[in-house]
Amino acid sequence: MASITAMNSVYALAILNLYPVPQILQGYSADAAFDTEAADAAEIVMGVDGHMSAGFVPFVTRQTISIMPDSISSILFEDWMSAQKAAGEVYFANASVTLPSVNRAYVLTNGILTSFPAIPGTRKVLQARQFTITWESVNPVPFT
Repeated sequence: MASITAMNSVYALAILNLYPVPQILQGYSADAAFDTEAADAAEIVMGVDGHMSAGFVPFVTRQTISIMPDSISSILFEDWMSAQKAAGEVYFANASVTLPSVNRAYVLTNGILTSFPAIPGTRKVLQARQFTITWESVNPVPFT
């Protein structure tokens, strides 16, 4: 039986005009490293005569990345938001995700940091931070 571990996954993120060389993210939360939301890719309507009609509609993909509070990668997200605030503009990113355990790879393009916790949640111990990037496109690519 094959392993489905996420431990060997690699997430490389490049932020144009800030970190143009892809940075490998480190220090994910154990329970939720990175997830994408399901997207609605079709508009479906039912006519009064009971016949369904449908059409493809372009969509964005929202992805949440959970980073532990002591991760060096937190600085990358803080720098990203700080740069956007200073410029009064969004900074776009590109990324790649490889999942060796299932021989899959993905390319993520034109992403914008759309949700950002200012500081880690503070409880008995500091909590993971969930950063959300909204991607224009996420596509599978050949695994190498």
